[in-house]
Amino acid sequence: MAASLKGPQSSAAPQARPGRPRVSAKGEQTRTRLLAAARALLAGEMSERFTTRNVAALCGVSHGMCHYHFKDRTDLIVAVIEDIRPEWILPLEEAVSAPGTFAERAEQVLGLLTQPESTDLSHLHAALHWHALNDERVRTSLEAENRRWRSCFVALFQVLADEREGGIDARSLGEAVAAAVDGLAATQTLDAEFDAAEVLRTLVRTLTAGA
Repeated sequence: MAASLKGPQSSAAPQARPGRPRVSAKGEQTRTRLLAAARALLAGEMSERFTTRNVAALCGVSHGMCHYHFKDRTDLIVAVIEDIRPEWILPLEEAVSAPGTFAERAEQVLGLLTQPESTDLSHLHAALHWHALNDERVRTSLEAENRRWRSCFVALFQVLADEREGGIDARSLGEAVAAAVDGLAATQTLDAEFDAAEVLRTLVRTLTAGA
């Protein structure tokens, strides 16, 4: 999570985002600050009282300015879902698509998965899941992100299938590991002594040997 609610100062011209009009560099900075404020509220104790008004107040801008950048609360939450993509999906995609054998790429993936998730990001994911239960647009957006995340594991095992020239159900193996990662993460949050990293490595080795 951003340590400050102030967005990065940059003289570079902002790139237009699909679906919204081109805005100035100052407008982009305001939007970045609003996203940071939204993340702070969602990851904090005010998730259930998350409103565009509260986000604007934390950011130090008018309520109307918040609605200039995000038409409603759901639009802002969906933007947060997209904003955290570089923190949990893109690194996996890069690791899977990097040059190397299945074993080398799998080691990179395991290295990423066994890094402890920040408390803020963990709370943010939990808050987003809660909102997804109560808002169909949030649910649709979060489901799409999760499908993209799971597809990384399918792509990883497709590398193994290619190396062995077929005979491997990359989708089933990839989906199994993705489900295991979710379950292991949940277990580790409740038991600090649980070695999720070793369990995950054992699972991948077993699936690879038996494939």
